[in-house]
Amino acid sequence: MGILVRPRFQAISHTRMRFEGAMCPRYIGPVSDLLVRRAYITAYDRQRRHPAWTAEHLTLASLGKSALQPQGGASGDRTNSQFKEDASVPALFRAKLQDYFRSGYDRGHMVPAADAKISQDAMNETFLLTNIAPQVGDGFNRHYWAYLEDWCRRLTSSFADVYVFTIPLYLPKQEPDGKWRVSHEVIGSPPNVSVPTHFAKVVLTSKPSSPTTPNVLEISTGAFVLPNAVIPDDAKLESFVVPVDAVERAAGLTLFSDAVKSNSKHICQSTKCEVIVRRFDDAQKRPEMRRAISAPK
Repeated sequence: MGILVRPRFQAISHTRMRFEGAMCPRYIGPVSDLLVRRAYITAYDRQRRHPAWTAEHLTLASLGKSALQPQGGASGDRTNSQFKEDASVPALFRAKLQDYFRSGYDRGHMVPAADAKISQDAMNETFLLTNIAPQVGDGFNRHYWAYLEDWCRRLTSSFADVYVFTIPLYLPKQEPDGKWRVSHEVIGSPPNVSVPTHFAKVVLTSKPSSPTTPNVLEISTGAFVLPNAVIPDDAKLESFVVPVDAVERAAGLTLFSDAVKSNSKHICQSTKCEVIVRRFDDAQKRPEMRRAISAPK
C-alpha cells in the first residue's frame, strides 16, 4: 500500500509547487484594495470597480469648524479638484473616466468632498474613482443623498465623534413569478462598472454621558438604506431606517461588535433624524457636476 500511495502524494506535491511558483500567485483573489487616505479609508472592489465600503471619522475639527482651531489655514476647495483614475489600482481593474462618459449616471462620492476640507490634498483624494460609484443624479446624488451627507456632518454639533460608513449594496427584488433576483446595470465600454441598486449610510456617534462622567461614553448607532433612484425631497429620513444587522448581512461586513449594538441607543432617539432640503446644489451651480457631462481627457 505504501508503494502505491507514495507516488500519488509526490505528484500532488509537485503540482502544488508548480501552481504556487512562477505559474500562478499564491493567492489569486478576490482582492479588495484597502486604501488609506487623509480623510477616509476605503476598500475598493476590483470586480465591481467601485468601493466595497468607505469609513470616515468626523469631528468639528476635521470639518474645520472647531473654535479651538487656528484660523486662516489652507483648506480644500472643490473647484480645484478633478475626477481622476486611481493609479494605485492595477490598470486591469481600474474604473476609468470613460466608463462614466454619457452613462446617464453621476460620479457619486462615497466620502463627500465637503467631509475633506482639512486640505486640498485630502479633498483631491475624494475625487479619485476608487471613492466613486454610479448614482442617479437629479433627485438623488445632487439632492436627497446630499441632504443625508449634510445630516451626517451636522451630527458633529451634538456628538464629539461621528463615524460614518458608506456601503454600495445590491439588493434582491421579488419578480412577478415570486422569485427574488438581483438585477443591476453595468456601465462603460466594455461594461466595467456596476451600478448599485442601493446605498447605505451607517453611523456611530459618541459623547460623554454627562459632564461629571466625561470618560463614560453614550453610544448611538443607526443605519439607513436608500434606493439608487429619485427620492422626493419630502421623504422622511426615518423611512429609510433599517437594522445595522441588515446592512452587515447584505454587504458581508461586520461593522460593530455585538456589545456595541446591545449597549447603544438608536441614533434617532439621540438626535433628530431629519434632513434639511437645500436646492442650491443643482448641477448648473456645481462645477464638478458640469465636468461630469464633459468628455474625459
